[in-house]
Amino acid sequence: MDRKIGMWLYSNGGGDRIQKKIVKKLKEREIETVTDINLRQAIAKKGHIYHGKTRVDELDLFFSYNAGEQTQYQTFLYQALNRVIPMINSYESFALTEDKFQTSFLLQKHGIHTPDFQLCHRDDSKQLSRIMKKWSKMVYKPTDGWGGLGLTKIESQATLDMLMPFLNQMDLRFFYVEKFLKYDNTDFRVDIVDGQFVGCYGRKASDTDWRTNITSGGSVFMREPDDEVIDIAKKAAKICGTDIAGIDIIYDMEQEKYVVLEVNGIPAFATPEQEKMGLDFNKKKIDLIVDLIDRRTKL
Repeated sequence: MDRKIGMWLYSNGGGDRIQKKIVKKLKEREIETVTDINLRQAIAKKGHIYHGKTRVDELDLFFSYNAGEQTQYQTFLYQALNRVIPMINSYESFALTEDKFQTSFLLQKHGIHTPDFQLCHRDDSKQLSRIMKKWSKMVYKPTDGWGGLGLTKIESQATLDMLMPFLNQMDLRFFYVEKFLKYDNTDFRVDIVDGQFVGCYGRKASDTDWRTNITSGGSVFMREPDDEVIDIAKKAAKICGTDIAGIDIIYDMEQEKYVVLEVNGIPAFATPEQEKMGLDFNKKKIDLIVDLIDRRTKL
């Protein structure tokens, strides 16, 4: 085999099975895979990045697909690797989609609807109060969170006053807030790979929470997107430069339009339990990823 790639893919939720299928399909195309390259265990020295005995920077491509275990050290090496070998996703698109402000700003600049947002300096708490009066409800979001972690709905000035001391203790440089939109507590998660629609499912918030994220208690249900939703998702993925993306879309009931909430650069495959429900897009997703790796390593 004259081509060799590295891979770091999550193992929980059926990820280990997905990895084996990808490795098998790549082998059929004479592409060798070095798995479990966790950059946390990598060392940079003498112009190379070593993971054990593997010189990661001399591989033909690195496929990084693990959202839950990223550290600053890993992303620092991720950026360095992307200067010398192809990456899926690229470091630029990974960093963009990890930052909710940068993503929303870019999407809006290209005509994709997102919730109204404001970025405020930490010393300008009065601006937050002015926004509160204008919007009546808003959502505080960490710019680099995932899975719904840290999201806080602010429904009154009293809630904001209670939240401010907590935010100040975190020594944040800025506050990112979005207008809270009226919707039916469900969303579309649309998977896009290499510019192609892979699959879609819905997520519904629990009775005790407003967030649809699974890690926040949301549940998955079967949902068919219409052409408009698929088109929005494709455009969002392209604008963000993502090879692989999961786009979260809701329907704004007041403005009567679809709105992109988030572009996720590492959307999960369907779990074995979800596959039993009927979510059957894993095969197509694997095939498109293998095709993409094959094409990128031929360059």
